[in-house]
Amino acid sequence: WSCVAATGTGNIIQMGGKMKALPAEMISRNNFSVWSILKKCIGMELSKIAMPVVFNEPLSFLQRISEYMEHTHLIYKACSLSDSIDRMQVVAAFAVSAVASQWERTGKPFNPLLGETFELVREDDGYRLISEQVSHHPPVSAFHAQSLKHEFEFHGSIYPKLKFWGKSVEAEPKGTMTLELLKHKEAYTWTNPMCCVHNIILGKLWIEQYGTVEIVNHSTGDKCVLNFKPCGMFGKELHKVEGHIQDKNKKKRRVIYGKWTECMYSVDPKAYDTHKKLEKKTGDAKKLKQHSCESEEEHEMSEGQETVTVIPGSALLWKITPRPAHSAQMYNFTSFAMTLNELEPGMERLMAPTDCRLRPDIRAMENGDIETASTEKERLEEKQRAARRERSKDEEEWATRWFQLGTNPHTRGEDWIYTGGYFDRNYTDCPNIY
Repeated sequence: WSCVAATGTGNIIQMGGKMKALPAEMISRNNFSVWSILKKCIGMELSKIAMPVVFNEPLSFLQRISEYMEHTHLIYKACSLSDSIDRMQVVAAFAVSAVASQWERTGKPFNPLLGETFELVREDDGYRLISEQVSHHPPVSAFHAQSLKHEFEFHGSIYPKLKFWGKSVEAEPKGTMTLELLKHKEAYTWTNPMCCVHNIILGKLWIEQYGTVEIVNHSTGDKCVLNFKPCGMFGKELHKVEGHIQDKNKKKRRVIYGKWTECMYSVDPKAYDTHKKLEKKTGDAKKLKQHSCESEEEHEMSEGQETVTVIPGSALLWKITPRPAHSAQMYNFTSFAMTLNELEPGMERLMAPTDCRLRPDIRAMENGDIETASTEKERLEEKQRAARRERSKDEEEWATRWFQLGTNPHTRGEDWIYTGGYFDRNYTDCPNIY
């Protein structure tokens, strides 16, 4: 952790980056039945259902979306490339890497309170991020990240829709991701895939991501279509991502393949087609045992090594960072996630009073105090309801602090736009939400 002077805008503070483990191990969920809570909620949207704190992980959803930034080196790589197709394939790898931390993360992040914020300044990785909970019903989280040397901006807003289907919880992360590479005057947009947590009632929880992700380069007309495959009948497709990049003339230029839990590769379309024909002709010599998605995931985890078949002539675009050895006891957090709630002396006086790190319920859960976490969560939720009733009585509307509703200039769709000023460190008019 470091604190250095910066010109013009007060202090720059490195928020996070040192912590190697949480203060306490994960709280056991063995004595709690999620079915007892969810049995009345089949087919319902879950954002209004109060869930016991034991099913949470000690991070706010605002901190969770900042995990998109774990593989920022890919954005810098894209900035350094002169060819637009080369840039697109690295941007595609970044889009996949942004959801990789969800593997095995079956705990629910805390719902952010209206007006809650999270800042992440990583001098070592050359960027800073600010996010704000801009709406409560429906829940909307807006974020904006920028390179400290003005090389890129990455921003978006997420409207997570959660539904319970009896054995699984499905999360639809509505909202657009926008990545701007400033030197190249390029803007890329995409939406994230669907996410589903299986075996909610019985058995080992496992996560599947599926759906089509379309990345558009609005400057060149290049497009990347990625298919996050559903697990299939016997689990052979579990975690697989396959797609292609086409130029503005719709000519297929590269094929991209891999697994969102492991790695992504790029290969020439002809080499890909040749490999597929050969594979079909010879048949799979190593016929996998026919087993369920769940046992497929267990197989991959026990192997602890890459399970993607590499096509000759492929280039590696991205490989996942191994998780720490004690990750399973720490809510399956990555090393990056471990640092997000870190609160060192000196941080508090610089941060906005609405920052997630100051939330007492999350802090108590991180410290292993489930009772205090539960009491504080209820207190904060009631405080939020009371504030809403007061506003309603006075016919006041909630005013967001750092973002405003506007139009995404690239998609022309509605989006939350960062209005600037957070890092000037003037927080006198921030709401008292804790």
